Amino acid sequence: MKGRGLRLDDRDLKILAILQREGRITKAELAKRVNLSATPCWARLQRLEEAGIIKSYGARIAFKHLTPHTYVFVTIELESHRSEDFQRFEEIVASIPEIFECFAVGGGIDYIVKIMAQDVDNYQALVDGLLSSDAGVKRYWTYFVTKPVKEEPPPLFPALHPTE
Repeated sequence: MKGRGLRLDDRDLKILAILQREGRITKAELAKRVNLSATPCWARLQRLEEAGIIKSYGARIAFKHLTPHTYVFVTIELESHRSEDFQRFEEIVASIPEIFECFAVGGGIDYIVKIMAQDVDNYQALVDGLLSSDAGVKRYWTYFVTKPVKEEPPPLFPALHPTE
């Protein structure tokens, strides 16, 4: 399998799958789990990082233990559909820290954004600011998350080996 010009084998894919779920695993344990000695495992890891396949390492935080919050999905339709309108909207969204995911989509709406707000009032203030900005929002639809059901990273192997 090729990844950004890099040839990946099953061990590389296994390294990626393990790191995706267990980012704090020790290099020794990772090497053991992929049946390699530490040095070749470390070399593969560096190669995957240098190729940009591994973007970063991080922790998944349980915000419910830190602060009151609510997740909100918002679908957005823009007023105009010129290239500069999309670019302006995306630049504005990138500057709003509460919007932590944004996807351009097809099928009748232009974007889906995921927001973490302290409460409904904070969410509404964010939307009011977005509407009064130069973002070009024509319409939006709000979906408050009542309960997260599944929160995991995307599956690596099914994405790489789709069923036929």
